[in-house]
Amino acid sequence: MPQAIPRLIKRNIALLALSLSFAGAGMQFAYGFGPLMVVSLTGSSALAGLSVGLIGLSRFLVAYPIGKITDTFGRKPGVMFGLVLALFGTLTLYASMALHSIVLFTFGLLVFGMGMNASQQMRVAATDMVPPRLRAQALGYVALGSLFGLVLSPVMVQLAEVAGSYVGQDPLGMPWLFLPALILLGMFILSFVRPDPKHIGMNLQKYYPDEKAHAQERSAPAGQYNAWRMFRDPALRLAIVSNSAATGNMSIVMVLTSLVLSHHGHSLLSIAVSHMFHSVGMFAFTIPLGRLADRHGRMQVMMPGVATTLVGAALLAFTSSWILVTLGTFLVGLGWAGANVAATALIADRSSTQERGRAIGFNDTFAGATSVFAALMTGPALQWSGLPATGITAVCLAAIPLGLFMVQRQMRLAH
Repeated sequence: MPQAIPRLIKRNIALLALSLSFAGAGMQFAYGFGPLMVVSLTGSSALAGLSVGLIGLSRFLVAYPIGKITDTFGRKPGVMFGLVLALFGTLTLYASMALHSIVLFTFGLLVFGMGMNASQQMRVAATDMVPPRLRAQALGYVALGSLFGLVLSPVMVQLAEVAGSYVGQDPLGMPWLFLPALILLGMFILSFVRPDPKHIGMNLQKYYPDEKAHAQERSAPAGQYNAWRMFRDPALRLAIVSNSAATGNMSIVMVLTSLVLSHHGHSLLSIAVSHMFHSVGMFAFTIPLGRLADRHGRMQVMMPGVATTLVGAALLAFTSSWILVTLGTFLVGLGWAGANVAATALIADRSSTQERGRAIGFNDTFAGATSVFAALMTGPALQWSGLPATGITAVCLAAIPLGLFMVQRQMRLAH
């Protein structure tokens, strides 16, 4: 971390990253095995996108309310509440496979997704604690914590397969029994983050006396926040559209990866490893991407990120070998990382501490809505038209913000 960051804040950022590494490990199961669980429970590949759609729906439902909670009560209480929801969801998902119930699965994944998406307020906590010139890097350090969860996921899958065969349980359900211990460990680590990051953000000058005060801290109080004003700012509008398109693109790819590899006879472990590479793309390069965004500007990272998701989605949809599918899903993860880090930093830059949770939550709400649409149409498109149709849809999603960027650029040049 740069020397300009006080030791207390370095410690808090490290704790956030470590907490996320344990608590967030289960998202790999939700994305990687969710489509297979749906097919197992329903016998229909047309519903394969239900799992990723539920995760998107959970983000849509929880993102803004949890932002309001963290803006009002602090970042830690909101994140802790989310992790409690996730803990309950893991047990429900195990029960859904044990009882072969799609209803329990739907409820469990929705609750688990709401909890995990609520815990993403850790990103807001990271942006609270640093000045704008270091914000994207701080996001990168917290996101990097998810890499440890990637190492845990394949190990847990292998253990779950062995344990499932020994006790006669469905191997798709067993991994969920491993997650409560990790979530509790993540909550324990989070409890050591002090003071609450929101408090730091509201007193940033105390921790960075050499930094100039920023005008956005004098914006409207928390109770007067109007989310829709974000659409009147062209840069914020483009950030929301870019993040939503990258997330929707990724939702399609997360469904396709599991189905394509399973269709070609690859094992659950092979699928988990492929998703691990996707997650490596999502998180391993967040620090250099954050540095680039801080040094050269948010747009210079955000738009190439969206373009990278386009290339990755096309590669995955139109190929079938494990190596090419994994490369495609890696590129989608890498592109999403660039778009997400830069867009989140841009929104944080233009929001006060008192409203930052809701501002980023509003962005996540649109990303969740796009994810629901993308995931739910993937199964039927796959069944009716095959892989090319899903690939074209993913490419078109990524093309929307690229087109909007070009239009805005031409309008600026014209003036």
